[in-house]
Amino acid sequence: MTALTRRHLLALGGSAAMAGCLAPARAADGAEAHGMSAFGDLKYPADFAHFDYVNVNAPKGGVLSTVPSSRAYNQSFQTFNSLNAFILKGDGAVGIEQTFTTLMTRAGDEPDAMYGLAARSVRISPDGLTYRFTLRPEARFHDGSRLTAHDAAFSLTLLKAKGHPIIHQQMRDFVSAEAVDDATLVVTFAEKRGRDVPLYVAGLPIFSKAYYTRRNFEESTLEVPLGSGPYKVGRFEAGRYIEYERVKDWWGRDLPACRGAFNFDIVRYEFYRDRDVAFEGFTGRNYLYREEFTARIWNTRYDFPAIKDGRVKQEKLPDETPSGAQGWFINTRRAQFKDPRVREALICAFDFEWTNKTIMYGAYARTLSPFQNSDLMAEGPPSPEELKLLEPFRGQVPDEVFGAPFTPPVSDGSGQDRALLRRASQLLQEAGCVVKGGKRQLPDGKPFRIEFLLDEPAFQAHHAPYVKNLGTLGIEASVRLVDPVQHRARVDDFDFDLAIQRFSMSSTPGDGMRTFFSSQAAGIKGSQNLAGVADPVIDALIERIIAAPDRDTLRTACRAFDRVFRAGRYWVPQWYSASHRLAYWDVFGHPAKLPKYAGVGVPDLWWSEPAKASSPALTTDPKVPQQ
Repeated sequence: MTALTRRHLLALGGSAAMAGCLAPARAADGAEAHGMSAFGDLKYPADFAHFDYVNVNAPKGGVLSTVPSSRAYNQSFQTFNSLNAFILKGDGAVGIEQTFTTLMTRAGDEPDAMYGLAARSVRISPDGLTYRFTLRPEARFHDGSRLTAHDAAFSLTLLKAKGHPIIHQQMRDFVSAEAVDDATLVVTFAEKRGRDVPLYVAGLPIFSKAYYTRRNFEESTLEVPLGSGPYKVGRFEAGRYIEYERVKDWWGRDLPACRGAFNFDIVRYEFYRDRDVAFEGFTGRNYLYREEFTARIWNTRYDFPAIKDGRVKQEKLPDETPSGAQGWFINTRRAQFKDPRVREALICAFDFEWTNKTIMYGAYARTLSPFQNSDLMAEGPPSPEELKLLEPFRGQVPDEVFGAPFTPPVSDGSGQDRALLRRASQLLQEAGCVVKGGKRQLPDGKPFRIEFLLDEPAFQAHHAPYVKNLGTLGIEASVRLVDPVQHRARVDDFDFDLAIQRFSMSSTPGDGMRTFFSSQAAGIKGSQNLAGVADPVIDALIERIIAAPDRDTLRTACRAFDRVFRAGRYWVPQWYSASHRLAYWDVFGHPAKLPKYAGVGVPDLWWSEPAKASSPALTTDPKVPQQ
């Protein structure tokens, strides 16, 4: 999203299949349009009043306090020491993106459509390489100064040059941004640009040019930045909590894409280093809303008094979006992991069935693919269309690519499946990793050691049986638990053997694929390509995905890619859940039907119920947790 499921979420945006669309609106012919999408489809007409799924009468006010459940760029789930979340340096505060305006904003009931925010409209050249945005004259920064095309051009140029490596990678096909005047922004893209690059650019924060020309953007800082979004930074204590205060006279509050959203006066994030302690904080009402990512806690600890008397509600909502990939990613930059037979042996040694049954109460299914829980995932033998893509690479990829995709083996659930351990031992022997004196050796005679890098104590129980099985194979395995700041630094530097990653793929994958799987990303510090995937065939298939002209072609390219990636044995797949487990103090309301592509809609679409929030039995001001 487990001990992690969606917690280690790095979203590429979007989701699975197309929602039911009305007549398409297109901007690719140079006509002015109020929105844009990957394939030109828009559900909402130019005169739409609001998104269908919002409560336009939602009351404003109250507090939504929670713990982080997703992150991006340099953000951490457990701490923060900077209010700059768009660079590599430091640990940025989760939620800081709410303080900035973007050119356009996504609709939650369409897979990738965006509608005007700071930009009132856009004109797209027939070749799709020039986007001309018209900015709203009412757009303002929080100090009252006007937000202009000059600020937008400055911001995009700055992010391309000095932003986090992930931003730089995804802006690879961005060429330039020029302000013709205060209201007109012209953005130019490279030929054969990634399909989703304009959408990504339109969703980047707009900074004040006047503010940042006096400051070093590349420095982490706790100085509150000048924003222009629906919230501004309020009270905070680095590493412990941060509050965002609603800007009550925000210039964008009545825009069609914003009506019914941003309802809380305060959105507060609490930071804990340990999940069990965080749960205790919730039961003590130190914060009010929680998405539960630990099956053990969900199944055994939601029996406290506030649950029994109805003051805390539980909901389980379906997750219809791609679940993506979660697993131990194997650092193939290191010599001991370069042989795919070694990596497959590591896969065989992990007993998912026992772990799921014994530790996770049978709450999960096995993850097989980066496109898990979507129609982009490969199944069975390749279709004729897939074979057409794959045939030119015959001889460059394993033969299994032309059959059913690789699937992790199913154990007998004993915790030490002898057949799978024998298979793992055989693979290691074939790779030249022999046993001498009861210890597994690498081909160069050095002991075979593995260190799992971890930043959460709650996840140690999942490692213990895996470490035991590796020991049975003669591999000396250990778990290194480090603090979040050190963990971030080591992962950014690729200083690990195996590390856990969780990311969610879009229903319209595009340029973002490069940041996770491309040869270029494998060598970039701070990249999301933890495994160090550097395969020219994968690179070529990513380009096919990016260039797909329609959804059918895109689906075929993704399935072909999936077969090749899974054949590489780059990770030890873990698990996923196709539902969200929510718990919250009964002071909130949310739309009866949450949009498919907006997750659970927290905090943007929820609201505080005044009658419940003002009840003496429930009124409280969330405090900094005591230690």
